[in-house]
Amino acid sequence: MYLYVLKEEGLSRVPEELLKLFGKPQPAMVLLLTPEKKLARVSVAKVIESLTEQGFYLQMPPRDQQDAEMAQMRAHNSKLSG
Repeated sequence: MYLYVLKEEGLSRVPEELLKLFGKPQPAMVLLLTPEKKLARVSVAKVIESLTEQGFYLQMPPRDQQDAEMAQMRAHNSKLSG
């Protein structure tokens, strides 16, 4: 999962509830986002819009990856398995 924020604002506009769920953030990369830039899983326009309006953009892993991770957790946790 990736949490995009404006470099100059850092995490200041990210809601506390999200930070609690997200866990300890670790810097991964610094990107210069322009309308011409391509991102692998989301449109740059959507990220820029969210950064402008909310101050952050949360990119979740693809659904199939989430499902595989949940299945792995269920396999190792008797309270989650049927």
